[in-house]
Amino acid sequence: MEIVLGKAKKTRRVYGFDEISLVPSIVTVNPDDTDVSVEIGGKKLAIPIIASAMDGVVSPKTAILMSKYGGLGVLNLQGVWARYENAEEVLKKIASVSKEEYVPLMQKIYLEPIKKELITKRIKEIKKAGAIAAVSSIPQDALELGPVARDAGVDMFVLQSTVISTKHKSSTSKALDIKEFCQEMKVPVLVGNCVTYEVALSLMGTGVAGVLVGIGPGAACTSRGVLGVGVPMATSIADCAAARDAYFKENNVYVPIIGDGGMVVGGDICKAIACGADAVMIGSPIARAEESPGGDYHWGMATPSPILPRGSRIKVGTIGALKEILLGPAKYDDGSMNFVGALKTSMGTLGAANLKEMQQVEVVIAPSILTEGKVYQKAQSLGMYK
Repeated sequence: MEIVLGKAKKTRRVYGFDEISLVPSIVTVNPDDTDVSVEIGGKKLAIPIIASAMDGVVSPKTAILMSKYGGLGVLNLQGVWARYENAEEVLKKIASVSKEEYVPLMQKIYLEPIKKELITKRIKEIKKAGAIAAVSSIPQDALELGPVARDAGVDMFVLQSTVISTKHKSSTSKALDIKEFCQEMKVPVLVGNCVTYEVALSLMGTGVAGVLVGIGPGAACTSRGVLGVGVPMATSIADCAAARDAYFKENNVYVPIIGDGGMVVGGDICKAIACGADAVMIGSPIARAEESPGGDYHWGMATPSPILPRGSRIKVGTIGALKEILLGPAKYDDGSMNFVGALKTSMGTLGAANLKEMQQVEVVIAPSILTEGKVYQKAQSLGMYK
């Protein structure tokens, strides 16, 4: 519904995960009988969870583990793993400094040139373990780094920036031709990030294998504050899912939608799928795993920017093994562990046997869903209020 913001501007109401709730139907399904698998880029994933291409989240080791547990981990080619042979030591240094020293240190660390031989080494390490090798690059470096990753045997390439489009205006540089890039790579290319129907539809027309949805919702990202840009996740996923369905109807090509960011607990993942996502990409929840490389910390991808840093280093702590966070069993009652168990139980409760049926469940606007009846949890900092 159109709303008048003022005499010069009309707007509309949009929604985040905390403002919606999922409604059960007359049917229920045994959670053990639900199917949460999804196909992305020609690869069938047993679980619809992708670990974000962030240095505090994905190392070659965690990429291997994500694949082992049925998901996918994406390695950041702008990160320390492609810049430093001794990346673990660099990550320890990032985790050790004060918050005042942090941004200048990050800007210095990420000035180290990206080394093509390290890209090849990291991809081969992941492939040798029998895992799916996926890497990420910003558009500005994709033409140079893409062929290196392809020749090293990468399975999937993620073209990712704060905001991506097919129409870029510039008097100083030429825009990356996404369609041409996809054809030259000869491996599936996922692109992001976007939040609107029109942009998602335009991106699908370039031949991409998936579209990442979400601008600025990440736990460590400050783009929404610095740039004032973004759309809450429930609405942006629903809008882009509509583009996916329209594109499929017109072209008989299904391009998966991946909700990227803004998901902290299991219920957020359930809501993302119900809004239309085929899979989710998460960062901070994975950064809390014992095996994650950030050393209790998580930071935004745009933090090292030499001119406009847009990402904090947040302390997320360590709560357990990656397997526990993904598959359980959970040791806490706040939704921070056993995401797959939460999704399967939610699907069973809602009567959804698979992800496509989960995308069709009823969603209601429910601003009191996280506060109604929770006075004791809030007062005592328990459960949902830890």
